Amino acid sequence: MATEIRVPTLGESVSEATVGTWFKKVGDTVKADEPIVELETDKVTVEVPAPAAGVLTEIVAQAGETVGLGALLGQIAEGAAGSASAAAPAAAAPAATPAAAAPVLVAAPAMPAAPAAAKLAADNNINTADVDGSGKRGQVLKGDVIAAIAKGPAAAAAPAVPAAPRAPSTTEDAVREERVKMTRLRQTIAKRLKDAQNTAAMLTTYNEVDMKAVMDLRNKYKDVFEKKHGVKLGFMGFFTKAVTHALKELPAVNAEIDGTDIIYKNYCHVGMAVGTDKGLVVPVIRDADQLSIAGVEKELGRLAKAARDGSLGMADMQGGTFTITNGGVYGSLMSSPILNAPQSGILGMHKIQDRPVVVGGQIVIRPMMYLALSYDHRIVDGKEAVTFLVRVKESLEDPERLVLDL
Repeated sequence: MATEIRVPTLGESVSEATVGTWFKKVGDTVKADEPIVELETDKVTVEVPAPAAGVLTEIVAQAGETVGLGALLGQIAEGAAGSASAAAPAAAAPAATPAAAAPVLVAAPAMPAAPAAAKLAADNNINTADVDGSGKRGQVLKGDVIAAIAKGPAAAAAPAVPAAPRAPSTTEDAVREERVKMTRLRQTIAKRLKDAQNTAAMLTTYNEVDMKAVMDLRNKYKDVFEKKHGVKLGFMGFFTKAVTHALKELPAVNAEIDGTDIIYKNYCHVGMAVGTDKGLVVPVIRDADQLSIAGVEKELGRLAKAARDGSLGMADMQGGTFTITNGGVYGSLMSSPILNAPQSGILGMHKIQDRPVVVGGQIVIRPMMYLALSYDHRIVDGKEAVTFLVRVKESLEDPERLVLDL
């Protein structure tokens, strides 16, 4: 008896995936619940476990193919009989036909725009047929209409224009090039970053922070901290607490625009940009303002490990209200981060470098770090952005303020 391997439910708003790596080949023995194939969605990578023990007799969806929810991926035969069935002619056990997967792979008719999207489009004289839908089966959602409004009437009505084709390489160069299809995650990263640039009125303000006080405090207590809490004391705990203090004072940096409304978030879900071998992901530390520095470090450690292992869940990456990205771990001295839409602010940390600075009228050498705050100028004024960055600087240069909640 054969057991089918099908695409599982992948999470809210995820309707398809790309087949990644098959961990087994036809004829291999598999154990129940053993990871057998990897699926890539636009948000996470999911390992599909074997639904039963036996022998993998058929792989229907090959690596690189796009599959929908419930699509047939392959089949497992029970016990050693599977080896025989794998080699048996089609007459003995009819092979699965393409029709078996057709119900989820064929193009479905386009869905009508969501009611909220249709109303918003009508109010702004926009034809939903001219808006690219991001919902299931291309359904136009409210966010799609908002993005079209932000781009202006001409952009909303204009059809999508594909990127200009790349000029052909010379014969000598062509043989030394390698063309690789972008992963679904990389395509999503590219689209979201470009959409953020096209939608938000993005501006970046800079400051620098003297890290000596934080470094001294960390060096003094890192051993006893790790012994008590079971996690290392890094810099991210201090930065996260400094950010949440500043967000409470400057709520516009923690808000987002929804049409003609501003949504103020009375909570702080802080996203942490983490680089992996498959691309950038942003897991979220929920209610970071209610956590201690130890709590932040523990949660960040869990999320970072899950990101590296490819085991982040959908819930781990949703609902962020502000993002921190640390290019300093790679040696970046200065950069301008791009907003993580629909958020209105992102803080960029950079490399700590000894530099001469003037302190009390004297030139001294201090460990300095440049900070960059990119913000959406549609909702955050320059005064608020500068004040936010100054508050973060003040908290880090006098970390006792974080302990005393000042």
